[in-house]
Amino acid sequence: MILALGLVGALQTLLIGGFAGYYLSESLFEQIGQRALMVAKTVAAMPAVIEGVRRSDSESLNRLSRRVAATNDALFIVIGDHNAIRLAHPDPARLGHSMGDDDGDYGTRALVHGESYVSRARGSLGFSMRGKAPIVIPDSGEIIGIVSVGYALDQVLASIRRYELVLYGVLGLMLMGSVIAAIIIAGRFKQAIFGLEPEEIARLFEEREATLQSVREGIIAVDRDGLITTFNRTAIVTLDLEPATQLTGRPIDEVLPGNYLLAVLENGQPDFDKEVWFHGQQMIVNRLPVRQGDEIIGVVASFRRRDELDQVSQQLTRIQQYADTLRSQTHEYSNKLHTIAGLIQIDAKEEALKLIGDEVSDHQSLIHLLLEAVPDPVIAGCLLGKYNRAREMGLRLDIDPDSQMTDVPSELPRDQLVSVLGNLIDNALEATRHHRGAGGRVSLTMTDLGHDLIFEVEDQGPGIPDDQQERIFERGVTSKGESGHGIGLHLVRQFVQRWGGSITVENLQPTGSRFTLYLSKRPDDPKGSGNERYPDNEMHPDDGENTA
Repeated sequence: MILALGLVGALQTLLIGGFAGYYLSESLFEQIGQRALMVAKTVAAMPAVIEGVRRSDSESLNRLSRRVAATNDALFIVIGDHNAIRLAHPDPARLGHSMGDDDGDYGTRALVHGESYVSRARGSLGFSMRGKAPIVIPDSGEIIGIVSVGYALDQVLASIRRYELVLYGVLGLMLMGSVIAAIIIAGRFKQAIFGLEPEEIARLFEEREATLQSVREGIIAVDRDGLITTFNRTAIVTLDLEPATQLTGRPIDEVLPGNYLLAVLENGQPDFDKEVWFHGQQMIVNRLPVRQGDEIIGVVASFRRRDELDQVSQQLTRIQQYADTLRSQTHEYSNKLHTIAGLIQIDAKEEALKLIGDEVSDHQSLIHLLLEAVPDPVIAGCLLGKYNRAREMGLRLDIDPDSQMTDVPSELPRDQLVSVLGNLIDNALEATRHHRGAGGRVSLTMTDLGHDLIFEVEDQGPGIPDDQQERIFERGVTSKGESGHGIGLHLVRQFVQRWGGSITVENLQPTGSRFTLYLSKRPDDPKGSGNERYPDNEMHPDDGENTA
């Protein structure tokens, strides 16, 4: 930049200097020429000159010409007759000779055509600017002679050189100023771009574009005026816009109404993991202000569909369930192995064999029931894990032997179904343990007859008051009196509504409650028939708890 701006400044300086010098010299030459022409016309119009030329009085004409030349600082004043023969000249030796001997100009334009004009020539008295005018008799208009007035150009050139010194000095200062300005501009520019060179900026731009397009989350950035400056293809796909849509330069409120980005732009407070609704879709959004020093210059938002995060969360939940199942089985079988080992050591072989037989019989009957009634391995695995979990808690989970769950729709997400079913069973186990203690029972009945999948979970807890049976599905409402609960049944209700099903609660006699879950095999709108809308367009992120 310094070289480029310096060369441009030098070129401009040279061009300006050249044109200025040229027009300055031409202007001075023109002024001297006009001055010579005015003196020539004045002399040609003097009566003494007209009379002297008519009488060819060289003596009087010479005296007059010298006096006028001295008065006007002229180099010479030459007067000739109608044949251009000198009648007056500073050099007496040239009197009587033709004026054409000096510069080849016989004064034809003045003597023949009566013109007054300016010429530049080098004669016997040096290089001069000459003004020539015809001598005309006023009454008749007859041309009887010519006057030539000359000014030495050496003086003009000396003046031009003086002006040029000043001009070139100014131009030199301009050139130095251009170089200094180039250095300052380049320094400021480099500071603004963090000391990067242009090729480094280009490389970073390409890397940024590649990074934006590789991120699986939608990204949109806006400037301080709320206009979109950056977006990636994932944002277009996530928002269900046309693939060829260009968002750059468009107002963010036009693309995403109610986006809250401008609020972040005003208050400068970032938002993380907020649940919002965009275009009928539930999103997890992060909004972060972009700062330059202490000034907020924009906002960047990243977002992803909630269902994608739910899939990850549900996969983690399933892994946790498998881990809990294995832990429960390990704990239970470890205790029973120790018991069997103790019975063998005290020579109570019959009791040991009976304990082994009971254990094998219980598990075999359960596994046989699950294989016959629940062929889906995900659902069967969940129930087996909850069975072991109940035994670990000192409770029993009884599955109705007449249960059947073989016609589960393929489009019904298994991970969400087992999450809902696991929530209901866990809540029943917790309620039974707190109210009944060890030995309590939880019953599960399943059927897929008809158009619905029906799950009934009965516990031996204290029951649920009638005025609380609807509130228990609200987020944060719990009967445990502990923080971190009141989420599981809220998730159950959300899934049931999305699938177009229903869930009912009723109290049993003398104690206990029954939760009945209905899921349609062919829902009209499995993805969103019951989606709730929140008045502030915001929801708090779920923390993954499976407890009510």
